[in-house]
Amino acid sequence: MQPVVLRTLRVAPLSVPLSSPFVIATARMEATRAVLVQVELVRDDGVAFFGLGEAAALPPVTREDQPELLAALGRASSALEGLAIGPAVVRASSHGVAGLGAPVEALLDRTFEGSWVARAAVESALLDAFARAQGVAVDRLLAGEGTLARRLHTDITLSIAGPDEMVEAARAWSARGFDCFKVKVGHAWQRDCDALRAVHDALPGKRFRLDANEGFSAKQALALLDGVLGAGLVVECFEQPCRRDDVAGMVEVTRGSAVPVVADESIRSMDDLEQILRTGAARGVNLKLVKLGGPLAALAVGRRAKAEGMGVMAGAMVETRLGLSAMAHVVSALGGVDWVDLDTHLLLASDPFVGGMGTEGPRVEVGDDGTLGLGCEARGPGLSF
Repeated sequence: MQPVVLRTLRVAPLSVPLSSPFVIATARMEATRAVLVQVELVRDDGVAFFGLGEAAALPPVTREDQPELLAALGRASSALEGLAIGPAVVRASSHGVAGLGAPVEALLDRTFEGSWVARAAVESALLDAFARAQGVAVDRLLAGEGTLARRLHTDITLSIAGPDEMVEAARAWSARGFDCFKVKVGHAWQRDCDALRAVHDALPGKRFRLDANEGFSAKQALALLDGVLGAGLVVECFEQPCRRDDVAGMVEVTRGSAVPVVADESIRSMDDLEQILRTGAARGVNLKLVKLGGPLAALAVGRRAKAEGMGVMAGAMVETRLGLSAMAHVVSALGGVDWVDLDTHLLLASDPFVGGMGTEGPRVEVGDDGTLGLGCEARGPGLSF
């Protein structure tokens, strides 16, 4: 494998309208607030390989919004162009997994200090292009000779809404084959309970994953669980019931219910995972590229969590097929996870990408042995650099 050099790094706004507003306990979105990153790696013989990455913002979950991301990525281009990536460094990584190598990752850390969302997009794009240069898919690059999990099954997200509206949405998704609903809660536990019971009554036998996005106290979270479990709902997990800084609340919910508590906003680094392990604040973790800084850190955190017997969820912000494909390759390289939540491309009014992960209802196909990189290409007329 010849060394490659980063010749260009380009960025463009990535604002795609949603089919309907996306409402969680702390935010409301009507379009994606992301930035598209394209890198060009060039070999000594002049052959070029392109890679794409998505920097997806969801304020206030992410500190940055689209304008800050555009500025950070624009500044980074001059610092990173000319970066050399060679075959020796791709086998060693500061995260303890295959990747771009410690020197490259250290440069990304310095360049994007305080902007993990932007870092995640650049690292994803670099891995996409580098894997293409090697003639392999990103999951194979990350896993080496490890076993891949390329056939996944995702849930579908239901935003916070009243019972009638939530039932209508659930019926429509059920008709497309979805059997597991990730339901956003966190505004008012009693109203959330009423909506969940209504969906269960209308569609008995479906499974549920609850996500409060930090919206509850421990008492409210446990009250909601008691209410829905008493009504016969099958609840697979309860994501981030309490605020990130309410460790005692997270511990109380974890100890007070048989439903696994999954940390999301509480985990943005390996150090956060270690704290969760020490305190018992959750039984599972949600991996997201933009909060961890990219695929390599997500892979490392996922492997560490698995080794400790924790459940692992693979999720995203409100991302397009591109960002979800990058996360899906991490899931495949991990050999699979307990809960797959890679569905937000289905919530968009249009799809600006082709290729990448394939979906049919809840079934997700990461790729095959013929896939190069992430296998995803931009097709929208507005995606010009």
